[in-house]
Amino acid sequence: MILVNTNEIVGKEIIETLGLVKGSTIRAKHIGKDIIAGFRHLVGGELKEYTEMIEEARKIAMSKMVQEAESLNADAIVSIRYSTTAVMQGAAEIMVYGTAVKLKDK
Repeated sequence: MILVNTNEIVGKEIIETLGLVKGSTIRAKHIGKDIIAGFRHLVGGELKEYTEMIEEARKIAMSKMVQEAESLNADAIVSIRYSTTAVMQGAAEIMVYGTAVKLKDK
């Protein structure tokens, strides 16, 4: 599966648009890591606990999007975009979406 955030893929021609595909997840850290991040917020610096949470959420959301595209027999997903929303303190939704397409070589 080819994944790009552009509208085209060099050397390939889009021969069919299969539609929008998406993946999302809502993730939260457990209370212990949330407290540690709270202390770090007071003194400054990267909130590593949240960085890890968001990275894990991106991977899960991307996997769900790819599964949806594979169910359509897509060759690629173009125009991929991410969206992040805070759901509550310490929890965030990550959504990734793009257009599933069929390709042929130029």
